[in-house]
Amino acid sequence: MIAPTLDDVRSAADRIAGVAHRTPVVRSRTLDARAGAEVFLKCENLQRIGAFKFRGAYNAVSRLSAAQLARGIAAYSSGNHAQAVALAARELGSTAVILMPEDTPSSKQAAVAGYGAEIRTYDRYTGDRVALGEALAAERGLALIPPYEHPHVIAGQGTAALELLDEAGALDVVVAPVGGGGLIAGTATAAKGLFPGIRVVGVEPVDGDDTRRSLAAGSRVRIPVPRTIADGQAADIPGELTFSVNRRLVDEIVLVSDDQIRDAMRFAFDRLKIVLEPSGATGLAAVLTGGLSGRVGVILSGGNVDTTRFAALLAS
Repeated sequence: MIAPTLDDVRSAADRIAGVAHRTPVVRSRTLDARAGAEVFLKCENLQRIGAFKFRGAYNAVSRLSAAQLARGIAAYSSGNHAQAVALAARELGSTAVILMPEDTPSSKQAAVAGYGAEIRTYDRYTGDRVALGEALAAERGLALIPPYEHPHVIAGQGTAALELLDEAGALDVVVAPVGGGGLIAGTATAAKGLFPGIRVVGVEPVDGDDTRRSLAAGSRVRIPVPRTIADGQAADIPGELTFSVNRRLVDEIVLVSDDQIRDAMRFAFDRLKIVLEPSGATGLAAVLTGGLSGRVGVILSGGNVDTTRFAALLAS
């Protein structure tokens, strides 16, 4: 697979225009004072399906042939990509079968089913979702749209940064969460394509630092499946394509603890009136710890958390 370019991100932006939301960029004087920086928050928690994932999913699914759309689509995901593919399939008159971990939050499973997709489950701690997903797609003749190992998916995710930079102008730093690496790869492709001197910072949970270790080693490193509240970032190894992009374009990976993620969720709710799921709050958590200065853009990647889990996380 060939890594996407800035032109691919721009093409994706044209393709999703009028289908995906152009989400708002939010400022907060309180946040600026606490962070010691000018912070621009790109609110992808307000995207369709509640996360940035719809961008990449729609860009990829919309490029399938009519014959393939008629046969259907397969995907594997802990939740947000699952919802994104399910909705993209529905929007384009196709069907989807989604492989999801058994412990995926029930609200995310319900949303996937609500978009009309069939759900198959597996144990994320013992099963190989890539192998299972490939087998499922082959068995049924479905087009497999992976959550990050796909140039059209990466290009679609990069459109969030493209919009952020269009609205905020030149930034010193852009920050994005890192799971499999698709969002940060798309973000870095867009940001450094427009502003080569910009600093690209990824954020991982302390117990899910596979990309940080991989960048330090110069090759992909596998870790035990992370146990973190940031379930959308519970990757055990970076994608091959995403890592090839990120090793060139990402400047730094910072780590945040589950407690810091909870603090960021509280701050977003109390001060900004924004609901974030744990994975969606890691970028904000990194900014709240300090250490980033100048004009800083942050992608708040998602807000898919039900009220029961949200309350439990903030109370703990």
